[in-house]
Amino acid sequence: MLHPNQFQINEAWIAFQLNDAPIETIKDGSFNCIALMDASSCLILGNVFVTTAASAPSPTDLQRLLKTGWEHKRQYPNTLFVPKGQFEAAVSGEATRHGISVIPMEERQLLTFIGEARQGFREFVQRGSGREA
Repeated sequence: MLHPNQFQINEAWIAFQLNDAPIETIKDGSFNCIALMDASSCLILGNVFVTTAASAPSPTDLQRLLKTGWEHKRQYPNTLFVPKGQFEAAVSGEATRHGISVIPMEERQLLTFIGEARQGFREFVQRGSGREA
């Protein structure tokens, strides 16, 4: 099982869906929030909102997401972990352009990293919608 203490800052990033259920808006429809996290610090480096009508983030969304990560240290990581079956093909193309190796993993193997961020986001969304956590 992977753990944050196995990595140096900016050695590896994780791209994952932050929300459990689509984020509903009245005006623009439903969205998923795709986040980028540093594997060592578990710091969220950036995020993009992607319509649920799309099966994966667009190349523009991925460029923007990786650019926000790059702006933290002015470098890209060696490795990008993504949950298997969740937009891994879309991410691979953009990451490879920047010399980043993409490693698909079972989502449960990433929960040590992303679990707390998801819980915090879930609570934030529930508070914002007026529902109890």
